[in-house]
Amino acid sequence: MTDKTKLISQIRRFYQNKGDFILLESQMGNHPESKRSFVAAGTIASVRAYGNEVHFVEGEEETVYKMNPWEALKEFRGKYDSWVFGILGYDLKNYVEHLHSNNKKLNDSPDMFFFVPELVVEIDSGNQAKALKGSLPEDLPNTIIEGDIHLEGIHQISKEDYIKRILAAQQLIKEGEFYEINLSHPLAFNFKGEAWDLYQKMKSIGPVPFGSYIRMKDLEVCSASPERFLSKVGKKVRSQPIKGTISRSEKDDAQKIEALSNSEKERAENLMIVDLVRNDLSKIAEKGTVKVSNLFEIQSFETVHQMVSSIEGDAKKDISSVEILKACFPMGSMTGAPKVSAMKAIEKLEDYKRGIYSGAIGYFTPADDFDFSVVIRTAMVQNGQLVYPVGGAITSDSVPEQEWEETLVKARALTKLIN
Repeated sequence: MTDKTKLISQIRRFYQNKGDFILLESQMGNHPESKRSFVAAGTIASVRAYGNEVHFVEGEEETVYKMNPWEALKEFRGKYDSWVFGILGYDLKNYVEHLHSNNKKLNDSPDMFFFVPELVVEIDSGNQAKALKGSLPEDLPNTIIEGDIHLEGIHQISKEDYIKRILAAQQLIKEGEFYEINLSHPLAFNFKGEAWDLYQKMKSIGPVPFGSYIRMKDLEVCSASPERFLSKVGKKVRSQPIKGTISRSEKDDAQKIEALSNSEKERAENLMIVDLVRNDLSKIAEKGTVKVSNLFEIQSFETVHQMVSSIEGDAKKDISSVEILKACFPMGSMTGAPKVSAMKAIEKLEDYKRGIYSGAIGYFTPADDFDFSVVIRTAMVQNGQLVYPVGGAITSDSVPEQEWEETLVKARALTKLIN
């Protein structure tokens, strides 16, 4: 266990019964996003939404309102303009566009959750810790307990069923409903052990630029996301969609990178989402400032290589961070294009409510900057059950068998733990 992991474990244990806890962690030392990680712990105030039922908690006092969750978050940020950490669930889309979510829930996750922490600790790439808010407790526990985890698979869609849905999506593409769609399916497990230990084991399989562990109420989230949704530093807003995946290979890894880099299909998929994100950013950016700063970059992770592009623009004056996030939500790589048509089809082609999956995890700073990752490669643990959705982009020239295999490749960060 590294000094960094030990310190984070100690803080987590100290705050075990003292409110919410979140770790946002860059795990890749040589990655552009490796500059810093954050630990936020203890709860001064929080806001969570289940549809339009919004719970505001301050100290021991809780109030419940019926209101648009995006407006609730704006109100929350207006009252607490300090550090705020949390989650945007996928179904907040229903309050961006005229959409709905009637599929079955797989857990009782909120559609939105944010909290104002008592303690914020920044850990830099050299593993030096600095308290940005509050101070590190002097009586942190010395004993760090590591336990075993056990996963038993209880649900996975059949290959035949998933392929049938891909073919249905391709028929809709042929009919002109949309030209790309992200189609997912959930893996479900009985889970024994501590979610924190699961997160550590997920890290050991392969580091990522956006690792997250969240403990809130009766739900825990373990995320190993490679993808940034949206960040803001000053007036600069940036998005980095991923579209295009190929498995890694000890024998011919260089050839794999070359194949992905030169794949017309993968480039076309990536470009569709780049155009979608450019359109989203144009809603909140000064005219003429939106540009693609990096196109078709190949980034390598433990089990896959992926194609990443970067799009950025300068935010309009007097637009709030919440408004920026809402205008671009959810990430186009998790919907398809055009976005609204694809999201309507997702509701029909999938048989579960995505919940947190496909949403975003991140933080706001006191200066109203922010950074949010996309919720993929993410396990949600509640009441002894674990849900881990996987998916991929479907286009007219997708090969259904290969798309099925790609979802299994993406699941390896979890399924390796079973074996």
